[in-house]
Amino acid sequence: MANVERDLAHKIIEHTHTNLFLTGRAGTGKTTFLRQLREQSHKRMVVLAPTGIAAINAGGVTIHSFLQLPFGMYIPGSQFAKEQFRFSNRKRKLIRSLDLIVIDEISMVRADLLDCMDAALRRIRIDARPFGGVQLLMIGDLQQLPPVVRDEDRETLHKYYESEFFFSSQALKRTPFITIELQKVYRQTDQDFLELLNAVRDNRADDNTLQRLNTRYRPDFKASGSTYVRLVTHNHQADHINAHEMKQLTTSEHQFRAVVEGTFPESSYPAAEVLTLKRGAQVMFIKNDSSAEHRYFNGLLGEITEISEKYVMVRPQDSSEEISVGVETWQNSRFTLDEKTNEIEEVVEGTFQQIPLRLAWAITVHKSQGLTFEHAIIDVQSAFSHGQAYVALSRCKTLEGMVLSSPIPREAIIQDASVTQFSTSMAEKTPSETDVKAMERNYYFELMVELFDFSQLFILFESLLRLLQEHFFKRIPATLQDCQNQRLLLQQKTVAVAHKFRPQFETLIAVHDDYATNDHLAERVGKGARYFLTEVKAMQQFMSQLSVPTENKTVGTRVMNTIKDIKDQLHLKRRLLSEVALEGFSVVKYQQVRAIASIEDPDALKANTKPRKRKTKE
Repeated sequence: MANVERDLAHKIIEHTHTNLFLTGRAGTGKTTFLRQLREQSHKRMVVLAPTGIAAINAGGVTIHSFLQLPFGMYIPGSQFAKEQFRFSNRKRKLIRSLDLIVIDEISMVRADLLDCMDAALRRIRIDARPFGGVQLLMIGDLQQLPPVVRDEDRETLHKYYESEFFFSSQALKRTPFITIELQKVYRQTDQDFLELLNAVRDNRADDNTLQRLNTRYRPDFKASGSTYVRLVTHNHQADHINAHEMKQLTTSEHQFRAVVEGTFPESSYPAAEVLTLKRGAQVMFIKNDSSAEHRYFNGLLGEITEISEKYVMVRPQDSSEEISVGVETWQNSRFTLDEKTNEIEEVVEGTFQQIPLRLAWAITVHKSQGLTFEHAIIDVQSAFSHGQAYVALSRCKTLEGMVLSSPIPREAIIQDASVTQFSTSMAEKTPSETDVKAMERNYYFELMVELFDFSQLFILFESLLRLLQEHFFKRIPATLQDCQNQRLLLQQKTVAVAHKFRPQFETLIAVHDDYATNDHLAERVGKGARYFLTEVKAMQQFMSQLSVPTENKTVGTRVMNTIKDIKDQLHLKRRLLSEVALEGFSVVKYQQVRAIASIEDPDALKANTKPRKRKTKE
């Protein structure tokens, strides 16, 4: 089924470098979009989330763990401790090779965390651009649950930020991004109910809206026939209701203790470490069935009919068939590079095994985010945060499936003024098809500029020359002269020529709508690639023969690191230029080659490569 906004978002992520905030009402398919992107994208990407539970649900890792960020508040401009980024070389290369970082549940990301992330990425990627130049995809709904801010942090936070929400990040304000809002709601189909939900979401709930919602107020309602879940605002309410209902059951109590292996932080436990159940208890599945049968899903309600030592029998709501539920496994993962394939892999650091059930006569609104219920009893009269009432109400598929245990007062619909202001401005950042075509053209041009830009290589070589002049002036005069000659060649035959070459392809890209397939442009780019490839090979030959004494450990380390950086840069340029010279320029292929080449070790490749015997004609 066609979805204009979703298709547009996919095109922007895949074919441009534009940063994107993907939003949408509850039930518009944001999670589905992320899952499809992970399966189909050709870009090197990682998925991050603000909390352990959110990360596990999204199939990613937390922002803190991936970037080794300190917990606590980040003050803009703060300097990290030297030991903060003691990454392995492979982890550093992984981060530098990324095309895209996805942040799920962006509404729960604090502004200072986003700034901390920006500072870390700029430092690790050695790139002064916001977020180290990586493309950002931020997914979430600002009208749902907000970031968590402790009372003791709030005053300090507001000294530096207009609000705690991600859009107040100082780094993001320097970062151009566009917004796409998914429009089609898949969870609800009743247009009248949708209008009521939208009125609550958009802070348009007038007396008539509240009156219509409060027709579902049933103070003496007792669930019968179908399974209902109670949605409440506070943990103590849910705990009290679940404990009370458990006491009413006269059946035997059974306990299931989770098996935790490896590293799995307690704060990220997805289920109770000790799960206490009884026959007749109302429960909710908290994980999708990992088997091929797909018998249950996260959020499905049911009643326990039988319990044994190894499994639990559950009859789902509105079903006569029972499901045998065994232990499920959750993984705590980290991203790493496969040494053989140079592909990004998820490495499991720990596992959590438990029966995937939770007592569910009642759950908090916070735990219900992302879930869908056929029937729910809702109590939001004590709502205390932005978006809480909307999240609770939007869990239901229909108005008829919703019961209010207390009327919804006007004060329960809490709206943050900064969110309203930002949401209004977002509409101006929604791109048209023409905008997207311009983005694609600009991205094509940016990659071409990157391919034929040798300024970083020149800066690195000048740094090496300064080191040699300062510390080895008298010891290696001949080598110094050779390096000075090489600098001159690099400046005249590579940097200067590249500077003159740029206007040629810039003009051709600008004037031809068929720039990606234009023969004249392809010819010029091919010739340019072959010319610069010759120069890069010559410089590689020079660097392979360069010998510098390294008795002084400190100076020697600086020299060798600089030489290593030069060799890495030359290797990357050679791989990209070779590809373009042979196959022509393609955005997708360029990204693929760049990603692999940026994490390869040219010295290791050279050592592991045996010379091939030339075939002779018979």
